[in-house]
Amino acid sequence: MFKTIKNFKWFFSISFLCVLLGVFTFITFINQNFIFLNENNLQYLLILDVILLIIFLILLVKETTKLFSQYSLKKTGSRTSLNYILQFSLFAFIPSLIVAIFSLILFNVALQKYFDSKITSAVNNSYEVAKKYIEESKRSIEADIFLISIDLNRYYNVYFTNPNQFKKFVRTQRLLRKIDEIYLIDSAGSILLKETNNPDIEFNVPTEKYFDKALEGKPVSIERTEEKKAAYMVKLNNYIDTYLYIAKNVQPQLLNYLDATEQAVNFYYTVENNRTGIKITFAIIYIIVVSMLLFLTIVLAITFASRLTKPIINLITASKNISSGHLNSKVPEIESDEEIKTLNKNFNNMIDRLKLQQDKLLVAERFSAWESVARKLAHEIKNPLTPIQLSIDRLREKYSEKLKDDKNEFTKYLETISRQIVDIKKLVDEFSGFARMPSPILKKIDLLNVIKRSLDFYKISHKDLNIELNTNSNKKFFIKGDSDQLYRAFINLIKNSIEAIDEKKQKDSSLLGKINVEIDKNNEYIMIKMLDNGLGFGDTKSMLKPYYTTKKDGTGLGLPIVSKIINEHNGDIEFIKNSKGAEIKIYLPTI
Repeated sequence: MFKTIKNFKWFFSISFLCVLLGVFTFITFINQNFIFLNENNLQYLLILDVILLIIFLILLVKETTKLFSQYSLKKTGSRTSLNYILQFSLFAFIPSLIVAIFSLILFNVALQKYFDSKITSAVNNSYEVAKKYIEESKRSIEADIFLISIDLNRYYNVYFTNPNQFKKFVRTQRLLRKIDEIYLIDSAGSILLKETNNPDIEFNVPTEKYFDKALEGKPVSIERTEEKKAAYMVKLNNYIDTYLYIAKNVQPQLLNYLDATEQAVNFYYTVENNRTGIKITFAIIYIIVVSMLLFLTIVLAITFASRLTKPIINLITASKNISSGHLNSKVPEIESDEEIKTLNKNFNNMIDRLKLQQDKLLVAERFSAWESVARKLAHEIKNPLTPIQLSIDRLREKYSEKLKDDKNEFTKYLETISRQIVDIKKLVDEFSGFARMPSPILKKIDLLNVIKRSLDFYKISHKDLNIELNTNSNKKFFIKGDSDQLYRAFINLIKNSIEAIDEKKQKDSSLLGKINVEIDKNNEYIMIKMLDNGLGFGDTKSMLKPYYTTKKDGTGLGLPIVSKIINEHNGDIEFIKNSKGAEIKIYLPTI
């Protein structure tokens, strides 16, 4: 997901900018106090939204075209990928289009209903009711101050003769008329008498303009909204330079309700005046969001289609290569679902087995051909060897006494010919053995015993060699095999290692020969690893070819015989170049 956003960072940046500016415009339309703009600037802001929308749509078309252009119908699997992409895009587009149309219609209808005459009347009436309630509260206080002033003017003589009695009288007036504060003050703002329900309350002296109005003899309303009070002041005519000031706390819920009602009314008429701009900005925001989601759906569809079809395309390509005879082809390992990974793994395993079977078949065919050649060579060479040997014996008997001067030289020639005949007989015997090697008789055997027997054979005659066997003695290594043929194979391999070590000793007399054999198994195969510190391998590709040898007296049949024995046991043999010497790995199926 993050990789997708990174690949289309410009597109998503423009998308985010468009949505942000659209929301900004929407908020500005419904609350012009959000930023300082006039009507003309609001239109410019709306035009900027439209320009960004056009840029967004151009980018949308460009990026979508780029995505689809990478799918050529000539490529394998491209048609399937396009079908998936189109289906996903169609499934995303149709619901989005329906929801978009429905939402725009619903928004338009709701906005029209929002400005219904009944709703407008209810909004206006609620505000008027709140205002009239506040005014009614003020008129009630105005009546109270008028009545209190009459009573105080009537009891003016008590104010001078019995101040305590007068103070009780004022308290009675406050409690009777449910007034929170009553003050008698002079024109300088000094408090002559104080009667409140909260002695710690601070008195704010009215400004001079209120004193001037009070001289007219009528109650004067004093602004105390910030203090959440309704206050009045009047001039007491029977007193010298004395003013009556009363205040009553207004309920906070009532003031909050009035503020909220006023804000709601202002918001209502702001929305009504800008309904066209609001519709346009809402449509722009919705188009951008829906288009962006649609594009994201296309990207996800392409990602999903690629994730789904790429393994199939790889399988198709690999199967084509296999049908053409290229068994070295493999299905690439890619990030995919577990089932697809399992399918790829099984397909590659199948290719490996086909390749193994093909190699074994080629080896078998090669051995069969060489067996036929070896059989014919052994027959053609062996037949004249006996007459040649008899002729040499007759020549020795008939002429050895007659050639007195050249007798030693004559005898030397005959012995040379005899030795060559013996060497040819050995070679013929190797050919015959290779040609007549019987098929293995398979039965349950312990491979570990066969390997131990092979190693013990050489440990006795080569005490200067360090021959080690590493294995887990608690494990059993049972296979279906022919112990005699496997014994012959391991004897040949150990013999080759000893000969390679002896050749290396001729160059380095201080060399301590070492042959290490490890045997282990898993659920399917037993693995035998042989490692020596001899000369190592040269050309590992040609080693299994019959009659290929790097030794002076070698026939080139030892390793091919070993390979044939291992193959006939359904196993595999690997010759590995190692810096320490020669490394051989043999795999045989376990039971």
